[in-house]
Amino acid sequence: MFSCKTASETLEWINAVIEFIEPYRFLIDAHVVNFFKDGLWEAVPKDWMDCLSKDPIQNLLSIPSGLVHDHWPASLKEFVLTLKSLSLPRDQANLFQEFPGLDMTSLNNVLAQGMNRKKKHEIEAVAAVVSSVARNIGSTRVVDVGAGQGYLAQVLSFQHGLSVYAIDACLHHGKVTDARAERVRKYYASKMRKSGLESRELSIPKTVTCQVLSANMLNNLSSSFIQGEHAKKPNVVSEIMSEQREGPHESELPSTSDVFCSSSLILAGLHACGDLSVTMLRTFLESDQVKSVISIGCCYNLLSEDDSDKASSVCGFPMSKGVKFTGFALGRSARDLACQSAERWKCLGEFAGLHNFELHAFRAAFQMVLSQYYPKLLMESPSLGRQGKALRRQQHQKILESNLSYEEPKFFSASSSTNISKEGSRFAFACTESRDTEKKVAGSCCDIDGLSCESFGESSMNEETSSFDRFSLFLEFCHSGLNRLGLHYLSDIELHKVWEETEPFSVLIGPYWSLRAALGPVLETIILLDRLLFLQEQGSIVEAVMLPIFDPVLSPRNVAIIAKKRTTPV
Repeated sequence: MFSCKTASETLEWINAVIEFIEPYRFLIDAHVVNFFKDGLWEAVPKDWMDCLSKDPIQNLLSIPSGLVHDHWPASLKEFVLTLKSLSLPRDQANLFQEFPGLDMTSLNNVLAQGMNRKKKHEIEAVAAVVSSVARNIGSTRVVDVGAGQGYLAQVLSFQHGLSVYAIDACLHHGKVTDARAERVRKYYASKMRKSGLESRELSIPKTVTCQVLSANMLNNLSSSFIQGEHAKKPNVVSEIMSEQREGPHESELPSTSDVFCSSSLILAGLHACGDLSVTMLRTFLESDQVKSVISIGCCYNLLSEDDSDKASSVCGFPMSKGVKFTGFALGRSARDLACQSAERWKCLGEFAGLHNFELHAFRAAFQMVLSQYYPKLLMESPSLGRQGKALRRQQHQKILESNLSYEEPKFFSASSSTNISKEGSRFAFACTESRDTEKKVAGSCCDIDGLSCESFGESSMNEETSSFDRFSLFLEFCHSGLNRLGLHYLSDIELHKVWEETEPFSVLIGPYWSLRAALGPVLETIILLDRLLFLQEQGSIVEAVMLPIFDPVLSPRNVAIIAKKRTTPV
């Protein structure tokens, strides 16, 4: 079991990861869209593929979680178990134990308005942690970096009584934040009038629209917040919230004079994308005002990277001198792969997993079409967005409607396709989406797992007796894909020929991608360890820890880096 309590221990862990994964670069750097075109399965040990191609689909979905089975080859079991041992533990920490006196209560309906289950879970946890850290260091000011629509900023302001600046690059997000904050303010103002506190003013988050491009820029912004702030109004939120939670009352908070003497700020970032998370860490070190940072990163695919050994490099990876010295580089595919979630894979049902896989087989087969008939387009790395998942949802709805009306589903033909067995030995189209598809996931740029628990529901069809006309769906996929790319359908395209060339190998796509996805957690581990080591290399002036603060099934990017400056270096 590895540890990361000291810089030397963290670096030892990093070196162990690098040493183990280097021989598997053929998996890490692969583009699964080229599975058929480049014969990617041939690079994997044959006994691995032979074994996994006969396994139930649930066995494949559990590979990224580190689960192995007795009938597997010894080398395959060693591969999966070693990856598990090298990856950061992701089970949610006991936050009440880590932060004594933690004030974490469920959000009321007004504050939680517009949040889905995932966002509400994240905001409740990270707001409580930020509030605890603020009390610990005696600060009441927080800069919410990459604030989005201001959910975190508003909870920190209205529920925890902190003074918050919400920074986001999107002007629309700033307007939404302001409008939402005004609605929340009216709610609390009403409660204050009923409590006889209407003469007191609420702390309302202040929005700043700005694209943070460097630590120096964020440092200057942070300094301007303190210089431009007027006398802080007394906090009354804890008083009007007394019926809903047990938290710090006004007398327990730092006095106004203490706050202005310390002039301290906390940087908080909930899934600040790409380089923004590492910019926060650099600003924490460079700014005299910033005393603590709580950073939960995401979007590793958007990280900048420099494989040079220049210690002055300000790229997103590597940050630490220790990793720079090794000369290790992730590369674009590895950064994408680091966004995979073992927990999301494991929670998929057989039907959802099967059809997620199937879409990736269609995409890989479609790549063959592009390669043969539109070769110039491939040089532009065409992206199809979410058309595969949209197609599957439409097809799934047709199946459900057909079942309800006792009619044979449109895309099922017993005469033209094989049955899908529960043993999974013939799940002919098991694979995942391409990197190009993953980058276009709608809604949240950090949710690019390729497999999603929310993607599909369980089907009511009987998979034992129904058979699926996959070629018909592949035709529809191709027509839709060509349309999205603005291409005309050529009369000489022989889709059936492409289908015949790819179908015999389709059973190997699922095992291949599952093995590749198993490398995702350990790649994320090295990214996070690099950030932690960067802080640890500063010596005794900084105290830094990593902590999984969310449920990993709800929120796969759940590891927070929490650091503060020591007033008296050890």
